[in-house]
Amino acid sequence: MWSPTEIGVLFAGGLFVGMLVMLEIGRRLGSRRLADDPEKARAGVGALEGAVFGLLGLLIAFTFSGAAARFDDRRHMVTEEANDIGTAWLRIDLLPAEAQPELRDLFRTYLDSRLKTYAVLPDRRAAEAELARSVELQGKIWTKAVAAVRGAPPGPSGTALLMSLNSMFDIVTTRTVATRIHPPSVIFVMLALLALISALFAGNAMAEARTRSWMHLLGYSMVLALTVYVILDLEHPRLGLIQVKDADRVLIDLRQSLGPIGGR
Repeated sequence: MWSPTEIGVLFAGGLFVGMLVMLEIGRRLGSRRLADDPEKARAGVGALEGAVFGLLGLLIAFTFSGAAARFDDRRHMVTEEANDIGTAWLRIDLLPAEAQPELRDLFRTYLDSRLKTYAVLPDRRAAEAELARSVELQGKIWTKAVAAVRGAPPGPSGTALLMSLNSMFDIVTTRTVATRIHPPSVIFVMLALLALISALFAGNAMAEARTRSWMHLLGYSMVLALTVYVILDLEHPRLGLIQVKDADRVLIDLRQSLGPIGGR
């Protein structure tokens, strides 16, 4: 199975080659029209070209803006998870002293698992296996916390801890779902079609020149292909050139502050 990064590279590469081909086809078609009707070959086509180029720009802006927003959301979720784990960790102090050490070790193991879930990427199978281990640890933490709360004196302390655990577990589901939310494939197909059609029109507009301007042909194709690749890369951070590992620093710092397993 191909990774999203490999698909993105192939998609952008294919788009680059396809646009060069369409530019050449458009140029040849334009040259024929100029030969048949030198004076009115371009009459009335400006509005059509403007509509296509405008729609292409709008679609690129839409997809890029959406991908960038989802990228920022994923980074914010890392901070949110660190805050939820840190809050739950502090509220362990509300439990009886004898119940705290085992629960704290489970927290340390759990945070190690959460960090490893994303550290093993782009190995998706290993990431899914580690995610399953994190979910298993959630069950153990919840069981131990409920038992400790039942053994504690009546009061709001137990409720506060359990609510923190709920938030700590819920953000994992939120982050997991966020990695799977992407625009429908038809949007990228439409983007590619518009790019190819725009290349056809651009080539037609360049037919009046006697020689090809390779700087413009290659530059236009490369800029659009790279833009599409960046959009696809933003949609799949951690799997390509764009990463959110800087945001993981807050979780790493939190793990270091919790101390080694077996500590207090």
